[in-house]
Formats: sequence, C-alpha cells, structure tokens
Amino acid sequence: MLSQTAEYALRAMSSLAYFPGELVPPPTLAKQTRVPANYLAKVLQLLAGAGLIIGRRGVGGGYRLARPASEITMLHIVDAVDSVKRIETCPLGLPNHGANLCPLHKKVDDAVRAVQEVFGSTTLLDLTSDPAASKPLCDAEMFAELTMGADAASATNGQSQGPGQGPGQA
Repeated sequence: MLSQTAEYALRAMSSLAYFPGELVPPPTLAKQTRVPANYLAKVLQLLAGAGLIIGRRGVGGGYRLARPASEITMLHIVDAVDSVKRIETCPLGLPNHGANLCPLHKKVDDAVRAVQEVFGSTTLLDLTSDPAASKPLCDAEMFAELTMGADAASATNGQSQGPGQGPGQA
C-alpha cells in the first residue's frame, strides 16, 4: 500500500529520531536504513522541503529532525513524500456513483482511512522510545557501532553525554 519512497522516508526519519539534535551524515543514514545513497538523497530533499528535517552541507554536515520526535507523526512523513488520500468520488468517474462509492471503492477508502488514523496517531517517539522493544531498522551490532561513532563525535565537540544518556534519550 505504501510506495518505496514512503517506506524509505519512514526509515530515514526513524533513524534520525535516535539522534535528537545531532547531524547524521547521509552515508550513516544510508547504511543504517539500507537505502541506496542516491535514492536517499532525493527522499531527504523531500523531507527537508516539507520542513521535517534540517540539513547542513559540507564537512561535519548531515541531517537532523526539524522538531522533536514527539511532534512528528508517521502520517506527516508519508504525506511529505507520497500522500495517502481518501477516495471522495468514484475513481471511474461514473456519474451514477458520484460520492456514493461502490462496495469495492468503499472498502479501499475504509482501508485508507484506517491507515491515516494509525499513522496520524503514531509519532516517531512512539516508534523509538520503548527500551525493551527492538529498534526499528537496526540489528544490535550496527546500532552500537553507529551510536559509538555519535558518542565519539559528541565527546570531540565537548558535548559528551552523561551516564545512561545515549542517542534518543534525554
């Protein structure tokens, strides 16, 4: 039901949610999300255009969430790249149907409505905050490798985190 672009956007945003306030370089995002770098660049451009992420070019550049993970829903992300739209009138243009959808299109519209409700009520924070749950997109080894790199970068900038304050935790 979702396009590949929407899937990739959800992966990228989930990944960025683990590094609040930090710039994550595109190669790191591509590795963690398993999205081809060229395709990811286009997706990141769409997300930036929608105001969901902020990017900085050059050495030390990367992308970060434009606002807290608690304020960004899955629906915001999907709508930024490939919106999920309800069926308001007969897709076939049949004049005798109009807004009175046939059983087939009524079921399709019901499914779209359900997707909008679930995605609209699920934030990035919901996806990434449960410490007991598996981390979206990551195997434990890769996540540890990526977060160690982020911790080292923070320490280099004089912003080392206190005990128990890894990426995604305040």
